[in-house]
Amino acid sequence: MKIKLVKAETDDMKEIWHMQREGFSELLEKYKDHELSPAAESYERILEKSEMQGSFYYFIKEDNVNVGVIRIIDKHDGSRKRISPLWIMPGYRGRGYAQAAIREAENIHGAHCWSLDTILQEKGNLYLYEKLGYHQTGRIERINDRMDIVYYEKD
Repeated sequence: MKIKLVKAETDDMKEIWHMQREGFSELLEKYKDHELSPAAESYERILEKSEMQGSFYYFIKEDNVNVGVIRIIDKHDGSRKRISPLWIMPGYRGRGYAQAAIREAENIHGAHCWSLDTILQEKGNLYLYEKLGYHQTGRIERINDRMDIVYYEKD
């Protein structure tokens, strides 16, 4: 599998918003987190995030098909780079796209000094990040009685 990260432009934000809603809809249904879930985020908020300094949305592409999206926050000031969010579209999950996208993001933005967070109850996510060298910081935030957020870093 050979993926490419293709930087999204402002004109792509509507498509990214639709993809994000679809990509996170299962988790929204499962955890009922209507305040923080990317599936509940407004188009205006996506647009605002895309315009933030140091914010980069990339389509994850294989054979010119958008299989997912990754957003990188890289302020180029020595602070930790951040993955927030990353998703693979439902029909493409379980094929290694997320792992390949993270590796490619690290190639583009540098392999060291990263952070991210994920849902503690999603064991597949934990496995993925730990396999790629990320470690839990010890910080866990309770969101509701179904869901906790766990924080990761990679040096």
